[in-house]
Amino acid sequence: MRIISKDMVRRFYSLPSLAALAAFEAAARHLSVTKAAEELNVTPGAISKQVRTLEDELGSPLFIRRHRALALTRAGETMAGALREGFERIASTFLQVKSAGGHSNVTIGCTMAMAHLWLMPRMSAFWTSHQDIVVDHVISDQPRGLDRPDIDLRLRYGNGEWPDEMSAKLYDDRILPVASPEFARQHPVTTVEDLAKLQLLSVEGIDWDWTTWAGFLQQVGCPDRRLNVRRFNSHVIALQAARAGHGTVLGWASLVKPLLKTGDLVPLTDAEIIAPHSYFVTWSARRPLSRQARILRDWLLTLND
Repeated sequence: MRIISKDMVRRFYSLPSLAALAAFEAAARHLSVTKAAEELNVTPGAISKQVRTLEDELGSPLFIRRHRALALTRAGETMAGALREGFERIASTFLQVKSAGGHSNVTIGCTMAMAHLWLMPRMSAFWTSHQDIVVDHVISDQPRGLDRPDIDLRLRYGNGEWPDEMSAKLYDDRILPVASPEFARQHPVTTVEDLAKLQLLSVEGIDWDWTTWAGFLQQVGCPDRRLNVRRFNSHVIALQAARAGHGTVLGWASLVKPLLKTGDLVPLTDAEIIAPHSYFVTWSARRPLSRQARILRDWLLTLND
């Protein structure tokens, strides 16, 4: 018989003991070993032992232990925040699966701008024709905010290649400068040099596939110029700033079309470029889509921008 020592066990996710993580999370949330023990129905000694095991494996203290009080170290705060977020997500997914009662809801994920300006105006048609399908929405502008296993379909901007995902193109796009009608009246633009002198609103830090003003101006023939840029990490907020007259923003034609139609925004010049990437619907390559997810995916692919 081969005896496998504890040190020889290889955990797939490189995680420490889940019992130790649960014990620490409860103690960190309550800042009390006693209350954590009551919650988990174990002894305070068991909680202390699990926490010390976790600290030994980390090589760093998680608590500052005072007389009848606990305080988190910086490492403890980092670990507690990550565990709280992870446990909340697991709990949410568990309740979602449980409440479905064996019926497969479809969960679709995208950015706030994509949801607000492209998907939502079209979803009423799907809901009307497929009233038996429940669609849940996950909205996130964080770089990895959509990398969740409970999301069936994702709407993404890129080159069509994502790890462990299948993809199908929704549409290509165009990029053009837009601004409020009042801003356009106050800042007439006749050349790209005029455009480059304006207050520019830039969306950065979300997705490095996103075209910035420097890239746009280079393509329309005005490179290497000092730019007056205000930066945002939300396309929706950048568009709101443009609507309020605070500058001009690069608009993806498919997303700003509703705002151009209502007159909230107007094209600032005739200059525009073809977007270097396209919009795709993607899904996991590791598991088959449910019938409901396939119906929603195929419906999305009948749409255009």
